[in-house]
Order: sequence, then C-alpha cells, then structure tokens
Amino acid sequence: MKIKEGKMPYAVTHILVPLILIGLFRDYVSKRRFPLYYVFIGGIAGILPDLDVIVFYILSFFGFALNEVHRTFSHTLFFPLLFLLLGLLTIKNRGRRKLNLSIIFLVISFGIFTHLVLDGILSGKIIPFYPISYYSIGLNLISLAPFSWQPLILPSLDAALLILWLCYLEVKHKISDFV
Repeated sequence: MKIKEGKMPYAVTHILVPLILIGLFRDYVSKRRFPLYYVFIGGIAGILPDLDVIVFYILSFFGFALNEVHRTFSHTLFFPLLFLLLGLLTIKNRGRRKLNLSIIFLVISFGIFTHLVLDGILSGKIIPFYPISYYSIGLNLISLAPFSWQPLILPSLDAALLILWLCYLEVKHKISDFV
C-alpha cells in the first residue's frame, strides 16, 4: 500500500479548523451554549490522527517506513466513528466537574473528522476504509497551485487561520480584557 502524499497540513491548521468550526457552532448555532473547554478539546482532537507519526518513530527501528504507518489506521473513517459511537453511548453520562462525556466524545469525533477532510482535500489522499479496502480519496489541491507557491501555501494557511481566529476571539469574546 503506497499512497503518494504531498506535504500534510501543519499541526496548527489541524487544531485551528475544528477549534474555529466548533467555536462558531457554539456561538451561533447551539441553543444551549456549552463551555469553551469543549471547543478546546475539539481543537486538540484535530491533531490526534497524526499521533501515528509517534508510532512510526518506534516502528522505524523495526524497518517500517513512514508511508507504511502514517495515514493508515488513524486516518480512516473508523477512528472518528469510534468516538461518535462512544458519544452516542454515553448520552446523559456526566463525569467529574459536570463534564459531559457524550459531548467530549462528539467533539473529539468532529476534530478527528476535520483532520481527515483537511488531509484529503489539501494534500494527497486518505484510505477511508483501511484495512478493509484500499480505496483512496483526495483532491490534493495544493498540487494544483503554481509550483513556486506550493511551499508557501501551508504556512500561509496557518497564519491566516490564526489571525482570523484571534480577531474573532477579540470581537466576539473580548480576549484583550484578559491580557
């Protein structure tokens, strides 16, 4: 199984996209506002699929290559579906300090799913049903840009998302009051 992949979106993008989307959902769609720490958890979950890189570091001592480990199990639809199922199974189950486990699992599922979407859209392909099927999907939009622009797209995306998120936080939540 060899999947040709471009550069992956950076960790900042993988964290900020679910953070922004869950934050917007919280502020404009959700009738019952939920605490910001759920938004934070969803943002951190956006990086979870790339923990397979740590697994690669360990397996590399046994001869495994990055493309044999990265974007395999943790980059399938089964990973977010696992947390979605846990979220549905734990509805009305509150943990300590009034943490709602169902919401935690749902935002983790969403964060992981956005990671898969970003990888598939921006750089290369994912194998959504690995190891059951080797069908791969992806747009690899970065490869469509002029070659001289390609190295600048991901850092520019990180910077743009971070600036937009900080501006939004200032306008909506007045974060400068906390500085």
